[in-house]
Amino acid sequence: MTTSVQISCINKDDRYNAYERITHVGGIHSNQRWKLTLDDAIKSIENGTYAFYTSVNDHVRKVVVATRLGKKYLRTEADSDTPDNLLSLSECP
Repeated sequence: MTTSVQISCINKDDRYNAYERITHVGGIHSNQRWKLTLDDAIKSIENGTYAFYTSVNDHVRKVVVATRLGKKYLRTEADSDTPDNLLSLSECP
């Protein structure tokens, strides 16, 4: 059974390439703080353990796995009102 979990924070490295910047995603679920590496979050989506989403400025968007130049990364489904939903999130502690 897939668990729906909100991503409310991220950690980024210092790269300028948006497809390589996010290293971790996290948030609070069931009153517990959580944080996963990008690779673990991708695996969790692909194996059906978690379905992630963001909520930015009251815009709820599903997080999906995408591939660019052979490298997997996370992105939100198309949202013309709020670009870079994941990159706009605050840093995880």
